[in-house]
Amino acid sequence: MKHWKKFAALGLSVILATTSFTGCGNKSTEADSKNKEDEVVELTWYQIGDSQQDMDKVLEKVNEYTKEKIGATVKVNQIGWGDYNQKMQVLINTGEVFDLAFTCSWANDYLQNAQKGAFLALDDLLPKYGKEMLDSIDKRFWDAAKVNGKTYGVPSEKEIGSMPMWVFTKEYVDKYNIPYEEIKSLEDLEPYLKVIKENEPDVVPLYLTKDFTAPTYMDKIQDPIGIEYDCNPDKLVVKNVFETDKMKSTLKTLRDYYKKGYINKDAATATSDKSVKRFVTKGDGQPYAELIWGKDLGYEVVATPIMETKVTNASARGALTAVSRTSEHPEKAVEFLNLVNTDEYLRNLLNYGIEGEHYTKVEVSEDEKKEAEGKPYVYDCKIKLDPEKKNNYSVPYWVQGGLFNTYVTEEEPLDKWAEFKEFNDKSELAPTFGFDFNTEPVSTQLAGFRGVLDEFGASLYTGSVEPDEVLPKLLDKLKATGVQDVIDEMQKQIDEWQAGKN
Repeated sequence: MKHWKKFAALGLSVILATTSFTGCGNKSTEADSKNKEDEVVELTWYQIGDSQQDMDKVLEKVNEYTKEKIGATVKVNQIGWGDYNQKMQVLINTGEVFDLAFTCSWANDYLQNAQKGAFLALDDLLPKYGKEMLDSIDKRFWDAAKVNGKTYGVPSEKEIGSMPMWVFTKEYVDKYNIPYEEIKSLEDLEPYLKVIKENEPDVVPLYLTKDFTAPTYMDKIQDPIGIEYDCNPDKLVVKNVFETDKMKSTLKTLRDYYKKGYINKDAATATSDKSVKRFVTKGDGQPYAELIWGKDLGYEVVATPIMETKVTNASARGALTAVSRTSEHPEKAVEFLNLVNTDEYLRNLLNYGIEGEHYTKVEVSEDEKKEAEGKPYVYDCKIKLDPEKKNNYSVPYWVQGGLFNTYVTEEEPLDKWAEFKEFNDKSELAPTFGFDFNTEPVSTQLAGFRGVLDEFGASLYTGSVEPDEVLPKLLDKLKATGVQDVIDEMQKQIDEWQAGKN
């Protein structure tokens, strides 16, 4: 498939071993070398996500291709969203032999697994077996992949920053002529929530669930501890988010909205329900995220960013693939990932399934081509997903690799990935980018944080309780778990980190 800015051409060699000769005619060595070169390696790859009916069918095509290209095939094991963390830790702790695994800041914890040696350092392998992806993936992703100066995973190149957004139902935006793009802060919502409350009795003005977290203007390195974005960059001060003036004000605003009936009464216990009519909710977005949300909900939505996009270690580690320390074929594993992240055919096969079965290519108008001409990551086709077969193969695309060499669907703009690239280029590094907190000295204290946040977080964040009454209880319990020890240890480490940068 021709596209207007090609990825670097693949020049992958299939050299599995280098043979040295001591004298003439060492037939044993020659035979061993030939057998090794002819060997087809099967890689085992663990991915997060629901099992797919047509996975075996797709993998048959994948393996035909990769066997020829690099002398390797792959077996994919999918583990459901709710089970992935636990099952991967069991596999890691028991020394299970496997090659590849999805990891990130929120599942199969990248930092912790790298620190404890569960993943293989790739720095010596990447220049030889992964040069094309090393050169093509945004350097900031590679920077974020480093832990104590070493690279333990291959990042999926996608949106790089954290982009919280207000997501509005377009029907009500149009009906009441609401300037949604001007709405940024929680407080900015007030007059429009009032309009909806007074005129749309069947609509929840601000729809929240138990998983909602209030807009937070800080990098929570270990929730609820972190560094505010607008801090003095020359002297980073560690804070408890619940002790900041901004969060105290936010919780009071949420409580006010709850009492006025703007927030659904069951918010503290509610799970996401698509059937609930809502005016606005919060989402963690990316360019064109409203297309995904609208498709999921079944009606059009529009969205606006709440704050400037910030790049943190956590956001840049939103998706990686690691090579297990138990892998018996680490070179081939890296070579395979290089192919996944740079080969157009393979990437789209893994992403969408089989052309002609799960999707078909559709022509793009000359006007649309002309409008996108000269932009990076633009292809001369779109794809149409088969309305029936697509459900047989629908994987979380960012789990497998980068996005920029995947086709866009017919309802998406042709230059979608160019917009992603521009979004990434404009995203600002948080003052904490590059800092990794060593939790070992305060692991006991941190273990208590989760219980406290589970007890109070949902009720406070949804405005369901009086913050003047409940917030002191949360702070007291955090104090009892040793929150000050964590703050002191993080401050010590971040001071040392800053000093090392200067």
